[in-house]
Amino acid sequence: MPNLELSIDRMGHGGVGIGTADDGRVVFVASAYPGDRVKIDVTKEKKSFVTGEILEVISPSKYRGKPTCQAAAAGAGCCDFATLDTTQETELKRSVFLDQLARIGKFSEIELPELNAVELAPVRGWRTRVRFGVDENGKAGLRKKHSHELVTQYPCSQLVDGLSEGIVGTGARRFRPGAELIVAIDSTGQRHVVESRKTGRGKRLEKVERVLEGSGEVTEIVDGKTFRFPVTAFWQAHRAAPQAYSAIIEEWLADPGQPAGKIGWDLYGGVGLFIPAIARALSPENPADSVLHSVDTSSAALENTQPALQGLNVSMHKQHVEKAVAQLAAPDCVVLDPPRKGAGAAVIDEIAAADPKTVVHIGCDPATCARDLRSWSDNGYRVDKLTLINAFPGTHHFELMALLRKSA
Repeated sequence: MPNLELSIDRMGHGGVGIGTADDGRVVFVASAYPGDRVKIDVTKEKKSFVTGEILEVISPSKYRGKPTCQAAAAGAGCCDFATLDTTQETELKRSVFLDQLARIGKFSEIELPELNAVELAPVRGWRTRVRFGVDENGKAGLRKKHSHELVTQYPCSQLVDGLSEGIVGTGARRFRPGAELIVAIDSTGQRHVVESRKTGRGKRLEKVERVLEGSGEVTEIVDGKTFRFPVTAFWQAHRAAPQAYSAIIEEWLADPGQPAGKIGWDLYGGVGLFIPAIARALSPENPADSVLHSVDTSSAALENTQPALQGLNVSMHKQHVEKAVAQLAAPDCVVLDPPRKGAGAAVIDEIAAADPKTVVHIGCDPATCARDLRSWSDNGYRVDKLTLINAFPGTHHFELMALLRKSA
């Protein structure tokens, strides 16, 4: 079965369209959308499924638009939704998450509130930080999907203006072969370019070896509050995301239905982005009255006291979340923003044992988020609000926020 022609029936997790072969096997096709009729090159055959890559779009669906990213068109693994009509993107992602909630979370419709969707603007030119590889000739670029090869001739359409200028493309400067470049433009408009080296299989060594431009310490301002941290520390990629997430957290935790209380946990908290919002929600008249604990393992995130947190009663804990929670004062509310792999049942069990009345759970992967929400449900929490945020336009990724309350 070298080539195969089929129709795509639905969208799957990971940016793949799903159809059915004539022999009944499930077929997964990257960057194919529901309603597409495609001819594919079969790349893998198993007893129960087939995977393939598009050779020809025979009949495009309503979801398909014009390509928007030159780097992706040249093979870079950046914008796997570059051919998706931007006006259809959020609704398509919404269908993916609802499918994951049913398939993995085992949720019925009556167990969940309506899934709201928020589109962050802009949908192109939104990314404020990026990682480039450097090839043997010193040219920087994005990696091709599932490959160490680089696309060095074109910038990505995700990047804010000026982020890759002089670094990628014709006439760009040369860098040390084999290096990793981390590039960011912060809230002040300053660009920072640092050189690091990736070591260890599946691990990134976030140690700056050389600062090539800027200071290597970014300044980010959210709701008038200033954060300063190494360019290697985690920060939301979409320029509108920090403010948007903080506003939702404050609104949800300040809801009249929120039980009175002053103790909050910020888990996987990074530099403490959400702490001011949590403090304002718990103690609107005087945020310093709140008692807050932030937990993360990143030295880059926790090595400096943030200007944004001055005057607040907050303790920063450099620990793994699963080890820290048993040592903290029982919370009235918890905000957690775990990595893509999710929090997992064991961590959620530990948090639930502390009996918070309200939880804001943030997830960046629909499958692991659906699994985590089921763990919350198993621990006696109901999903009170559920919002999908299209914070990664042009890609299959998106962010999820859930408000959970302890069931009566």
